[in-house]
Amino acid sequence: MSEADSKKDLLEALNSVSEVKIGNVVKGEVLAFDDDKQVIVGIEGTGVEGVVPFKELSVKPGEDVTNQIKVGDVFDLVVISKIGSDKEGGSYLLSQRRLEARKVWDEIEKKYEAGETISAPVTQVVKGGLVVDAGVRGFIPASMIEDHYVEDLNQFKGQTLELKIIEIEPSENRLILSHKEIVKAAREAKKVETLAKLAAGDVVEGKVARLTNFGAFVDLGGVDGLVHVSEIAFERVDKPSDVLKVGQEVKVKVLSVDPDKERVSLSIKQTLPQPWDQVSEKIAEGDVIEGTVKRLTSFGAFVEVLPGVEGLVHISQISHKHIATPNEVLTSGEKIKVKVLSVHPEQHRLGLSIKALEEKPVAGETKKPAVKKAESSVANEPEESTGFTLGDLVGNELKNKDDQE
Repeated sequence: MSEADSKKDLLEALNSVSEVKIGNVVKGEVLAFDDDKQVIVGIEGTGVEGVVPFKELSVKPGEDVTNQIKVGDVFDLVVISKIGSDKEGGSYLLSQRRLEARKVWDEIEKKYEAGETISAPVTQVVKGGLVVDAGVRGFIPASMIEDHYVEDLNQFKGQTLELKIIEIEPSENRLILSHKEIVKAAREAKKVETLAKLAAGDVVEGKVARLTNFGAFVDLGGVDGLVHVSEIAFERVDKPSDVLKVGQEVKVKVLSVDPDKERVSLSIKQTLPQPWDQVSEKIAEGDVIEGTVKRLTSFGAFVEVLPGVEGLVHISQISHKHIATPNEVLTSGEKIKVKVLSVHPEQHRLGLSIKALEEKPVAGETKKPAVKKAESSVANEPEESTGFTLGDLVGNELKNKDDQE
C-alpha cells in the first residue's frame, strides 16, 4: 500500500466516526456488565463507549439484567450526558428507558392530535387523583374520574380505564387525562339509544338515582325518568324518601316520552295490583273495620280503610247529633272505627258510617207548656218563697171565672 493510499484510508476512517451529541439516538453494542448492574456498550460509528445505568434500562425492578440482555446485543439508546473530559477519554451516559418513553410520547401526541383515546391501568391513588401507566406517567385529577363525586378513589386501583387526553407536555413529563369525558360520552350515547327504544305503556326496570320532595328520578340506562310523588304508591306518600332509597331497583311503567326535551314520566304504582280489585275479597257490607281519616270536606270525611282505598263517611253518618261541619268531631290523621254500609268496587265507592256504631240517644219526655210549668212550680213553692198564699191564688182564679160569667 502506498503512502497516499494509507492517508486516504485514515481520512475515510476519521470521516466515518460520528460525533456524539446530547439527545441523539445511537446504537449501542453490549460489551459487558459491571458490579452495579450497569451495561457497558460501544457506541457504533464513534469508537467511544457508553454506560447504561440499571434504572435507565427497560427492565422491571428486581429482575436480573443478564436474563434479558446479553453481550453482543445491539439496541437503540438516547444520549443523556457526557461523563468525564475528552483528555480522560470521556464516555457517555445513555438510556434505553427514556428512548422508549420518547417513542410513547410521540405516539400519545399523535393520538391527542387525532382526538383518539388511550387505555391505561391505575397504578397509584394519590392526593387529588389517580396515577396511571400509559407507557409514561399519567395523572387523572379527582374531578375528572367520574361524572359525579367519588368519595373512595381506592376502588379504581388496578383497573384499566379508557381515557381522553386533556393536556400533554413531553418536555415536562406532563400528561393530564380524563375518564369523566369517556363516561359522559358513553352516557350520552346510551341516552339516545334508550330514548329511541322507550314508548308509553312499556314496563321496564330501573334504579333509583335521586330523591326530591316532588318525586324520584329513576335511571333507565343512560336516561333518568321522573316518578312523581303521586305515582309512587296508591296510598298517599308525603315524602319519596319514606318509601324509596337511592340505589333501589324498581319496576316502572312509562307514562310518556319526550325525546326532544329528554323527559320521561314514569309510574311505580301502575305496576302494582289495583287496590280496588281486592276490596270485594276483604270488605263486605256490615263489616266493622278500622281506618284513618285522610280528608275532611263540607259534606263528609274520607277514610282510608286499605292502602289506596278510601271510603266516604257522609256528614249525616258521622254523629246522631247535628253537626255543621265534619271537623267539629273529626281530625285528619285520626284512627277511627267505621261500619261498612255499601261496597261498589267497580265504581271505587265505599259507603261508611260512624254513628251506626254508636247507641242512639233515647228520646226525652215531652215538655209541658211553659205557663203550666210556671204555675205548677209556683203552686208547689213554699209560701215564704213566692210571696203569695194559696187563698190568693184560688181567689184570683174564682174572680177570673165570675168576670167571665
